[in-house]
This record gives sequence, C-alpha cells and structure tokens, in this order.
Amino acid sequence: MSVQALPSYWTWLMPFLNWLPKINGRDLRADFIAGLTGAVVVLPQGVAFATIAGMPPQYGLYAGMIPAIIAALFGSSRHLVSGPTTAASVVLFSALSIHAVPGSPDYVTLALTLTFMVGLFELVLGLARMGALVNFISHAVVVGFTAGAAILIAAKQLKYFFGVDMDNGGNLTELLFRFTQHLDGINAYAVLIAVVTLLSGMATKRWLKRVPYMVVAILVGSLLSVGLNAWLGIDMTHIATVGALPDSFPPLSAPVLTLENIKMLAPAALAVTLFALTEAVSIGRAMAARGGYSINGNQEFIGQGLSNLAGSFFSGYVSTGSFNRTGVNYESGAKTPMAAVFAGLLLIFVVVLVAPYAAYLPKAAMAGVLFLVAWGLIDWHEIREIISFSTRETVVLAVTFFSALFLDLEFAIFLGVMLSLVLYLEKVSKPRILTRTPDKNLPNHAFSTDPDLPQCQQLRFVGIEGSLFFGSVNHMEEKFGKIRAEHPQQKHLAVICEGINFADLQGSHALYKEAKQRQADGGNLYLINVKEGLWDALEACECFDKEGSRNVFQSKSAAIHAIYQKLDKSLCEGCTTHLFKECSGTVATHTKP
Repeated sequence: MSVQALPSYWTWLMPFLNWLPKINGRDLRADFIAGLTGAVVVLPQGVAFATIAGMPPQYGLYAGMIPAIIAALFGSSRHLVSGPTTAASVVLFSALSIHAVPGSPDYVTLALTLTFMVGLFELVLGLARMGALVNFISHAVVVGFTAGAAILIAAKQLKYFFGVDMDNGGNLTELLFRFTQHLDGINAYAVLIAVVTLLSGMATKRWLKRVPYMVVAILVGSLLSVGLNAWLGIDMTHIATVGALPDSFPPLSAPVLTLENIKMLAPAALAVTLFALTEAVSIGRAMAARGGYSINGNQEFIGQGLSNLAGSFFSGYVSTGSFNRTGVNYESGAKTPMAAVFAGLLLIFVVVLVAPYAAYLPKAAMAGVLFLVAWGLIDWHEIREIISFSTRETVVLAVTFFSALFLDLEFAIFLGVMLSLVLYLEKVSKPRILTRTPDKNLPNHAFSTDPDLPQCQQLRFVGIEGSLFFGSVNHMEEKFGKIRAEHPQQKHLAVICEGINFADLQGSHALYKEAKQRQADGGNLYLINVKEGLWDALEACECFDKEGSRNVFQSKSAAIHAIYQKLDKSLCEGCTTHLFKECSGTVATHTKP
C-alpha cells in the first residue's frame, strides 16, 4: 500500500509520512548541508546554554540530538530546529537551583524529571487541541521576560568573565552585591580572554555575517588561552576551562517521578511549558510566513512534547524551538524537516570527534560569548515600539521585565500572563457606547458621533462596539441608566448593533431588562443591524417574544420609519430639528440605510 493510500490516522500519528516520501535528491543534498551547518553552530551554543542552565556542559549537546530529531519528525514546521535555548535554560536554573546544587547528580536528576513533566504537559495540550493556548501569552510578556532573562544571563557570567571565585546564584541585586565584594580577586588574564572573545564575536557578527560568530569567538578565545598558558604557565594565569567532554553517544537516563518531585516541580514545569510552546510556535509561524506555508499549532505541541519526553530518557534537558538555529537552518537552504534530523544525527558524531578538545575551552571565553547572546536577546526595536504604541502593553512589559530580574523567572511568566489577561478583560468589559446622530453635512445624512449635533427629543440612537458578556453587563447598565437619568424625555432608545459580535445569557438579559424599563417609562428599546451572534443569543434565552421581535430591524431607515410611528406627535409639532424625512412639515431628509 502506498503512502498516499494510508489511512488518515496513520499520517496523524506519523506526520512525517506527509513529506518524507516526497523528498528528492536535490532536497536531500540541501538538507544535509543545512544540517551540517546546524550541527557545527550548536556546538558552542549547547555548551553555553548548559552553563546557563547549571547543567554539565555535555547535556547542552545531548539536548540538541535526539530531541531535535523527534521534534522535526513529529512537528509541522519545515524549518524549526529544537534544542536547548537561552530562555529555557535560565528558567530551568532559576527553578532548580533552590532545590539542588547546580551541576550535581541531584540537580541533573531534577532537570530530567522537569523535562519529562514539560514534555507530558506539552503532549497533553497538543492531544487536547489546545494549540491556541499560546495566544494568551502576549508579545509584551515575551519581550519583557526575554530582556530580563538576558540581563540575568550576563550577571550570572560575571564570575567567569572576571575570573572571581563567587557564588552566581540569586537574583540580580544579590549577584551585583556579591560581585562588588570580590573586586580584589579579578583575574586580569580571564578578563583579557573574555574581552577578546567578546570583540571577535562582535566583529564577526557585523562584518562576516555568513560565518557562525559563536564558533569564531570560541576559537579565538581558546587559542588566546592556550597561548597565555604556554607563555606564562597555568600557575600564573589560573585560567579555568570547561574540561574534556565525554566522547560518547548520549547515555540513557530516566526521570525520578516521586510525588515529592512532582509537587515541587509542577509550577515550574507549567511555566516552562507555556514559555517553551510560545517560543516554538512563534518561531515556527515566523519561518512558515517566510517560506510560504502554514503550520499546525496542535501538531507542534505534540512534536515538542514527544521531543522532551524522549530527551528525558537520552540525557537531554528542556528543549524547544531555537530562533538562532532555526534562522541558520533557513538561511542555509533547508527544504524539509530532514535538515533538523541531519543536524541531530551529525551532532552525535561531531561531538565524539571534538569532545576531547573542550579541555582547552576557557570559561572566560564562554562568558564572553554569553554576553553577546544576552545583548542579542534584548529587542530594543520591539521595546520602543511597545512603549510608543500602548500604555497597557508597556505596563505588561515593565512588570514582566522587573519580575524576571527580582523574582523567580517562572513567576514572572505567570505574572505577565495574568496581567495581560486582566488588562484585556478590563478593556473588553467596557465596550464603547456612543451616541449616534444623523449629520446633514455627511453624504446621505449618515450617522455621526459628534456630540454637538442636535438630537431628536424623543429618540436616542447609540452604537455599541464590543461583546455583551457577563463582564461588560455592569458597564452597559450604568451607561443605559445614565442616559435615562440625563435625558428622561428620550423614552425611546435605538441600539445600533453592528459592533456586537457576541452576547451571552447575562448580556441578553441586560438588553431585555432595558427594554422592560423603557416600556414602563412609556417608550421602548429597538435593535438595529443585529448580527447572528447576538440574534442567536436572544433567541436562546427567549428574551424577545413575538412582540419584542417587531422591534428588531436590519436597516436604519426601516427602524426610523417604524419608530417614528410610535413617537408622541404632540411633541413633534413644536420640533424644529427635523432630523428624519418622516418628520411632518419639514424638508425631507433621510439617513443612510
């Protein structure tokens, strides 16, 4: 049976069957070259990110092997490359360093357990078709969190950049205070290596854009370290190195799923899940837009979940979509997810070859590279745009940023998300309710919101722009009550409903309540241009009976003609406004239907 003839559930269980049989030789060659480039790029990144995460250096490389392959095979993006990332690494360090000593066996066990829990959460969300969940993490939260994490990354590398012997745990204030107490212990040779690494990386990034700047910076720093040690001796320079890495395939591992560990890690696992999925889906969507295709958010959730579940059994810590490696993958000419598969496979063999040379990799050079990484994470353009665009978004950005600096990072994510939702709900709970009046200066005397225009003394038109739900009912009732109190002679109220897309039970009852109140006062409530969402809600709650349905109109002209018949004609006789063509004794005027 051919792949095309396979039942749909097979391609759902194994989505790679949708694209794998279609690969030709040209695509395969392009994917292999892109994969090889990605494998080289991830070498310094993997070690750097593992350092941020408080994990032994090799675990950053392991996280870019099996997890990257699984994510590519079971995701939906052609270009997304998964593996260790800065944000995931710094959140993991923040969550676990209070429970175990970074780099210790207990710490590694907790990291593997957290990775398993994150993968399980991601998989469950994907199977539950909750791909839209990441939409609740606003862009301001991501930008603010990333900027805060970037500063923390740089602060945590002060120890290695200046070669001082200090604890690099705690928040930003504690780190800076601790650093000032160790200024007399600065190692000038470590500073020289870190600065040269930093400058070489900056120069490469600016003038040799096609060359991996991390690789060049690490090589320059390592060569300088080797030269200084050969010239002056290790006893003089005291330059600390990463140490040789194991030259083996990723060893098998297992999470420890005790009840105590689950309870302890659950909040952090949920925070990492939300942020990791946001990172992966956002990058996937950006690449899909550039590549002219679309991705399936739910399938990405599943792919990321399986990736982390597998990673926890192959010595990998939390992985997600990597912007740097995905960008390199795209620019290198990758055509299909096989490029990410090749990158993971080739990395396994590259590590075996280069692992012994990590003994020459100075920690000061890693610190210099991580300073570059941290600077690149601060998106100044987006920050300026958010600040100039919206006060609400600026508040979310600032709260998330400072929470990331001075509170636990996972709490910063939750706080940012909650604040975004609160501000959004506060905004939608106050739909705009504006008075609408025919304007003789507009074509066809169309309706205007100019408050200085004359109005009919018996009939008021208002437009509602927003949904009518339990959160907005109080605001709407207050507005209606204010109109009745300030304009008691306008007993008839016509609501232009073209801005109402949705109403729930409470919203429907609020309209019904207003209608009854106006009927008791000798007037009525009328609905104009009712959309399907509002009409269905009114029918479902049976708020408007057959008599009430006569007060629902699908055009303004029909509404005005019908409502005019119900106005008090004795009051109309002395009126000089003449807003409508139906007004007796006036020059015919009309409003745009």
